[in-house]
Amino acid sequence: MMKSSKFLVLKELELFNCLDDRQLEQLSNQAQSKKISKGQFLFDNGDHISDVFIVINGSFKIGRYTSNDKTLIKEIAYKHELIGENFMAEQSYTKDFAQALEDTEVYAVPISFFKNLIERNATLCQCVTEILIKKMAQLESRMSNFVFKKAQNRIIDFLKDLAKQKGIRIGLDEILVNHGLSHKEIAYITDTSRQTVARVLGDLKRQNIIHFSTRKPHKILIRSTLNLS
Repeated sequence: MMKSSKFLVLKELELFNCLDDRQLEQLSNQAQSKKISKGQFLFDNGDHISDVFIVINGSFKIGRYTSNDKTLIKEIAYKHELIGENFMAEQSYTKDFAQALEDTEVYAVPISFFKNLIERNATLCQCVTEILIKKMAQLESRMSNFVFKKAQNRIIDFLKDLAKQKGIRIGLDEILVNHGLSHKEIAYITDTSRQTVARVLGDLKRQNIIHFSTRKPHKILIRSTLNLS
């Protein structure tokens, strides 16, 4: 029997390696493909939570609005990552938002089905739990970096993470990253200021460690001198 395109895509995801073909077929039947254009919201603060999302292509910034009208960028979700993995919480409305950084595609899976799938598969439950633990550790590391690392080092670490998560290797010693973030958004992620981000990126460019054009600042060429290993 010919398998659906959604089945074949989900079968390639490491997260679902523990599912047999019958479970994958059930998952693919439940999954609804959604296309989100750059700048549009997958969900916003106050929206009712009804689905867990799997990023098939593209990336999202996940954030929260603060009480003083500022925005906290919590993380960037990339291809094959899970969004809304904190669905086990009792809250029925989200406090976060997810905005597309580029044209994206996600699979939306009803929370009721996903919960049932986890209850029936201990390995999948463990994988989702590990995702939650990893994200908590990343937030803890970010707090620690804010206390112990200088702003420049936090921005450089952010560039290294970008290179690993989203970079395309160009030749032997350069990586191209199309991150889709403004200086202000990078500042939110690195807990710095927009002026500091602009200064550090400018310094790195003058040192020929990175390169970007003023016309396309979202594309950064990162050279091996940044010590990406």
